Amino acid sequence: MSTVLVISGSPSRTSKTEKIGEHIAQRLAAAGRTTEHLRVRTLPAEALLSADVSDPAISVAVEQVAAADGIVLATPTYKAAYSGLLKSFLDLLPQFGFAGKAVLPLATGGSVAHVLAIDYALRPVVHSLGARHAVQSFFLLDKHLSLVGEELAVHDDSAGPLADVIEQFGKALDGIPHATVLGRSA
Repeated sequence: MSTVLVISGSPSRTSKTEKIGEHIAQRLAAAGRTTEHLRVRTLPAEALLSADVSDPAISVAVEQVAAADGIVLATPTYKAAYSGLLKSFLDLLPQFGFAGKAVLPLATGGSVAHVLAIDYALRPVVHSLGARHAVQSFFLLDKHLSLVGEELAVHDDSAGPLADVIEQFGKALDGIPHATVLGRSA
């Protein structure tokens, strides 16, 4: 079965973006996939910012990317762009670091005004890294995510489409074409 690496690009330890990454990792693990969750904020800042791939923690993170069959990129949206923390990490990957991989780009944000940040900023980077397939990206409004204790609750307006995107990603991992786009026939 395939291995999926969830990469969370939020600088906050209490981030809803990180929680949605955990949620997706759990859903994929329940479907029989091996999952790992890389929280970029836990990498050594100096090594990350200087792209020091000889640093042991950075080296391990780059190896995790190389070993994964699929990548989930989870980022908060700041000023209509994906996080600088995620950008710093993506910049230190080899030119074709996503070669042969299925990638699910997703973002969280306070307003739908930021939804195009995924397709106009993040998706081109995913393609330049050589992804085999970038599935339909997904944007989650902050107001559709809430914490109940330590558990993430996804509002009904986003839960169904998110499930569809996760299903599409699973099919992309398996090389199966999908016939729907967010629950609608393609």
